[in-house]
This record gives sequence, structure tokens and C-alpha cells, in this order.
Amino acid sequence: MTISTAYSRDLGDELRHLRESGTGLTGRALAVQLGWDPSKVSNIEHGRARASEIDLVQYLTLCGKDVDFFEEFRRRYRHAFDLYFVQVPDELRTLSMTESAATKITTYDVLMMPGLLQTVPYAHELFVERGVETPENIKRGIELRVERQTIMRRPNRPECVFYLHELALQVRLGTAQVMEDQYLRLLHRTHVLRIVPANVMTAALLSKCSLYEFEKASPVSYGSTEAAMVFAQDPAAIKRTRKVFQRLDAVALDPEQSRRKLMEYVSRLREDSNGSRTDLA
Repeated sequence: MTISTAYSRDLGDELRHLRESGTGLTGRALAVQLGWDPSKVSNIEHGRARASEIDLVQYLTLCGKDVDFFEEFRRRYRHAFDLYFVQVPDELRTLSMTESAATKITTYDVLMMPGLLQTVPYAHELFVERGVETPENIKRGIELRVERQTIMRRPNRPECVFYLHELALQVRLGTAQVMEDQYLRLLHRTHVLRIVPANVMTAALLSKCSLYEFEKASPVSYGSTEAAMVFAQDPAAIKRTRKVFQRLDAVALDPEQSRRKLMEYVSRLREDSNGSRTDLA
């Protein structure tokens, strides 16, 4: 049985865009032209079925693509159904599609705010301090991050639970205003925030990770470094990721305690700025 993956759904969606832009045909009309059952086009475009090389040749030729395009797409497509898949960090299409399709997103970060909750000034300071991106890449990186965050404003937005180690609150980036705005962004009611207290240092040894769950597809475990993004759907990887979040659930503050902890940080910033304590009640 073929199991769809984050990457197979990404490439299937790319095929759909090629069909629409290259032929103007519906999926059913394309199937007629190819002599296929309409369900075959649908399954390939939704990443639920693996297209053979002949399938890809026929599909892409009808979309007006040449042999060079086919060879490049075939190279990418042969990894589409791998249960482990690695991408370079600046290829965000698969990640964005995974976030957009998920019905539940659970993440953990140790030293930085979750990407889906970062303010623009905080994200800018983060890119600058890391010192590995050009100004042009920083600008584009922030734009892409803001675009990804639109899922948090959808009426049917995914259920989101963000675990965040308190160390991330203590890493100061930019001005006090940048940090205050970022703290307040974490307080929005579009998600659940669970802060892991600073004295639980064993949790800081866990790598940042995410778990994406879907209505009709297998869960995806995700992790990233400066060098690579890794998507995993192997059952062992999913089980291990769930264990990480079970551990975090046991040691993290509950949502209301987390909100109070955040307000303590806001109060400290305002006290430092004004020279006297500000009552936030």
C-alpha cells in the first residue's frame, strides 16, 4: 500500500499547477486526453499514488514540458514517497504545504520563538544575529515567514500547541520593545502555549521538533538545523516524537500558568524601561 508523504503531496500539487497553467484542462479532461481513469489523475495530484516514469512522461508532455524538465522532475519525484526526506532550509514549499494541510500542529523550541508566532521585528533581529544570511535573503525569509503565519488567522485554522522552553524568553533580541511585542504575540488566543520552566534543564537537551497531524494522511515529524530540514513519516519516528511531547506535557506549565509567566517577563521589561514597576492588572 502506498502511503502519501509531505513531499509526495507537495509534488502532486506542483503537477496540478502544471496542468492548470500548461493545458487549462480539468483533471477529468486531462485523464480523457491521456486515456487514464480520472481517479488516477486525482490520486497522483494529491500525492496518494506513485506515478511511473511513463506516467510522468505522458503527463508532462501534455503539459508542454521538454525532456530536460522531465529529467529534473523525475530526479525529485523518485524521493517523493520516502518515509524520511531531507531538504535545504530555503526550500519552504513542502513545509508550508504541510502546515497548511495539518489539522493539528504541535511544536517545541528551546532558544527561539516558534516561527508561526514570530513578530516581524523579532524575526529580523533573529536573522541578523545568526549572521548567515544576506540582507536580500533576510528580507525574503521574513516575507515567507509572514506568509506562512496566515494559517493562524484562518477560520478553520489548525489546532496549535506550542511548547516553549523558558530559555527562549530569556534570549534578548533587539530592543525592549521588540521583546515586549513578541511576548504579547505569544499571548494571542489562536493557540495553546505551554512554557517549560527554566529549572527543567533536562528538557533543554531535547531538540526542537514539530508534529503535524492530518485528517486523512499519516502524521509527519519535522526537525531542522542550519543545514537541513528533515521530514519523517516512519512509525518509529512518529512514536519517538510523541514521546518527546508526552515528556514536555509532564513538565510544562499549563496554559494559564504559562500566560502568567509571560506577563512576568512583560512586567520586568516595563520595569527596566520605566525605572519602576508597572502594574499590568
